Amino acid sequence: MNSLFENLFIFEMANNHQGSVQHGLDIIHVLGEVSRKYQINAAVKLQYRDLDTIIHPDYIDRTDVKHIPRFLSTRLTKDEFYALVQAIRDEGMHTMCTPFDEISVDTCMDHGIEILKVASCSAKDWPLLEAVAKTKRPVILSTGGKTFSDMDKIYNFMVHRDVDFAMLHCVGLYPVGYDYVQLNCMDKIKNRYPGIAVGYSGHENPKDYTVAQMAVAKGANILERHVGLATETINLNSYSTDVRDVAGWIEAILDARKICGTDKKFISNEELQSMNELARGCYAAKAIKAGEAIKREDVFFAMPCTNGQMTSGEFQEGTIASRDYRMNEGIFETRKVSVTSDMRSIIHDIKGMLYEAKIVVGSEFELELSHHYGIEHFRHYGATLISIINREYCKKLMIILPGQQHPTHYHKVKEETFQVLSGTLTLTLDGVTKDIHTGEIVTVERGVPHSFTSKDGCIFEEVSTTHVKNDSYYEDKRVAEMDLMERKTILRDW
Repeated sequence: MNSLFENLFIFEMANNHQGSVQHGLDIIHVLGEVSRKYQINAAVKLQYRDLDTIIHPDYIDRTDVKHIPRFLSTRLTKDEFYALVQAIRDEGMHTMCTPFDEISVDTCMDHGIEILKVASCSAKDWPLLEAVAKTKRPVILSTGGKTFSDMDKIYNFMVHRDVDFAMLHCVGLYPVGYDYVQLNCMDKIKNRYPGIAVGYSGHENPKDYTVAQMAVAKGANILERHVGLATETINLNSYSTDVRDVAGWIEAILDARKICGTDKKFISNEELQSMNELARGCYAAKAIKAGEAIKREDVFFAMPCTNGQMTSGEFQEGTIASRDYRMNEGIFETRKVSVTSDMRSIIHDIKGMLYEAKIVVGSEFELELSHHYGIEHFRHYGATLISIINREYCKKLMIILPGQQHPTHYHKVKEETFQVLSGTLTLTLDGVTKDIHTGEIVTVERGVPHSFTSKDGCIFEEVSTTHVKNDSYYEDKRVAEMDLMERKTILRDW
């Protein structure tokens, strides 16, 4: 995701400059102050229309056609718009513009606009989208009034042209009521269109921050709001926020981001202490001698659990008592980590990665843990292979745990092709290291040394010629000299 899109606030000025450069500058100045106060990633968005060409000449003087009179009455020259662009830069915010025609796209480029916005009404204007795509600027598209079939076309149009873009859920009603907001559509947008930032463009009551907060909870990276500045002679429309009140919208979004946090779950010492205070401790149900194997009937579980005492969840039958225990005395032993418990933990982590990636493999496939330097070092060195089929062709799923490394090796018989299904694979192929992202494909030819790792974990599919045993030749002699049984564990019921 482009860093410009990360936690981006968009202030949409539209025609709220009222055709006055000074009024526009006043709006920008207030937005600059509030953006610096809250230290946010902010952009001010203008709208460019070449009014001499975008309006049919027969309609220039008509007053009965919606929008045209307002566009004409708030008209600014290119130089006047450029003065606003410079002011946005001077205030330390990103410049952003919605061009509604190809001439205006050129004007955006002349003005050095950082981000181009495609309005909902233009999201299927293919000639305009073509011009926007050619600029190679980051693009944000609104999707008001567009079906998912429409969005499929728009997404593929941008992907095929290698455009760095984001999509905003939007409802093209001004204002929009709760019955039409449909924030659940954001879930589908995020799942359906991988690899892009997703946001929300709001037209709800400007004093209502609930929708924006819920959009953050749905994963919105970008939030957009129409803004203006009311005066004695200027009234704002029903969906624009007065810039003097925009701090409330910002604070609500920042609060929502704090509440939502990240998907990297952090557990504080205070939370652990709170849970430990409620845990049941393990107590001797009878006198236990040092050296005895503690059986389930030898203990009972009760509150409180004191510091260092074995909990009910940690109790393991067969634990050897390290000292004598009196009846009702707390048991202070440490649960022994065995190869079996460690492997069970590994399998649970692997299943969790498959669940998160929505990859269903069932439970009847052969699973292989490759532990090149011993099972005790598996989380550091190794890989998990799920064999799907092995005939004249072979298909496997490969799971790399976070930080896990697979050592350098090559094959003499097998040629293989990798496609990343989830996460990012860091592949070193014949000495050249490259990150392979979700959906990308790379072929490893016979005899080519390769190794791989993944910082945050990765699942990729391996399609190859028939897999045969002993066709992996390792660079490290320690691995090469190991018996196959020493570095592989096969599980069939997992």
